[in-house]
Amino acid sequence: MFSKSKINEPGPKAAPQAEKPKMPDTAVAPKSPSEGVPATTPKAKPAPSVLSSDLTVTGNLKTSGDIQVEGVVEGDIRAHLLTVGEGATVKGEIIADDIVVNGRIIGRVRGLKVRLTSSARVEGDIIHKTIAIESGAHFEGSVQRQDDPISGGSSKAIAPPSKQAESAKS
Repeated sequence: MFSKSKINEPGPKAAPQAEKPKMPDTAVAPKSPSEGVPATTPKAKPAPSVLSSDLTVTGNLKTSGDIQVEGVVEGDIRAHLLTVGEGATVKGEIIADDIVVNGRIIGRVRGLKVRLTSSARVEGDIIHKTIAIESGAHFEGSVQRQDDPISGGSSKAIAPPSKQAESAKS
């Protein structure tokens, strides 16, 4: 019986020893999935790009992620979520899925969801699917609802003026 327990003891010890080399193999294998996880994580929820209040950008910005503008942008912006800070100014067209305006925009706004807070100042047309305008917001321009304001709005907005220009030349 004494020899049986010795046989049983090395058996389980041998199995964990066999598992230990497997664990490093498993540890090696998760390195490649962990490489896949960071690639998946940024796609799922990347950190927003923040343009600070002392920054002035001249030119167009385009991203599939989120942008928070606290400074001045002189150019068009295209993003997934755009937040215009209270002290920020954007001079150009904005195209985004979600737009929250706390500051000033001079130009056209096109988005699925557009929200003008009480501190918002917008001078330009807004093309949207849904819109919310808080009391105290300042807005000069027209509002137009479209089912697809991001892609459908650009071709529809561009086509009629060129037709008008052609008919004016004739």
